[in-house]
Amino acid sequence: MANKPKTRPRQLSVYLYVPNIIGYIRILLNCYAFAQCFSSKRLFAVLYFLSFVCDALDGWCARKFNQASTFGAVLDMVTDRISTACLLVILSQVYRPSLVFLSLLALDIASHWLQMYSTFLVGKASHKDVKDSSSWLFKLYYGNRMFMGYCCVACEVLYIALFLIARSHTENLMDVIVTTLKQGSPLSFLVALSLFGCSIKQVINIIQMKTAADACVVYDTEKRQKP
Repeated sequence: MANKPKTRPRQLSVYLYVPNIIGYIRILLNCYAFAQCFSSKRLFAVLYFLSFVCDALDGWCARKFNQASTFGAVLDMVTDRISTACLLVILSQVYRPSLVFLSLLALDIASHWLQMYSTFLVGKASHKDVKDSSSWLFKLYYGNRMFMGYCCVACEVLYIALFLIARSHTENLMDVIVTTLKQGSPLSFLVALSLFGCSIKQVINIIQMKTAADACVVYDTEKRQKP
């Protein structure tokens, strides 16, 4: 009796999960936003921030409909990293020294890539599982949704605000920040609050990169010690 061919699992259903569909919408929003970034700054800011809000929405939908998936997690992180990277590249062309934003871009990509890779390397289910970390700040970031939300929103709001504030392509970053903070306006408060949260986020990125690198080194060490 001939063996029955094994049926392949339905792949289409994962692609059509509600949070993943929201992820596709985010990509379209970002593509159109960046296409309009220099012709209509306000439209860009609205679309970019709307895409960022959808980032929280897709996570809620994944939990609500029990549709969490590895593909969705990767899609979410890749979309986040690419959209932030594009904005940082634009800011590096608007402000001097441009190395500030390029360094933030490199840190963002390196820390998150290492974190994802080390997560799969040690067999964890999620890159947010940092219970074994020795850093209280790192555990607070991934363990408290409000704190993580504040840090992430602060970064994106600061980048958007800096883009909207810039009046030319040769702005000095420190001059613009200091001038804005001295105005004593609601914008000054927003920039100050965002700057503080963004600074914390960069510290966490450094901790994340070091922690993930340590996990990779430990894995290599244990692998060499096995007979």
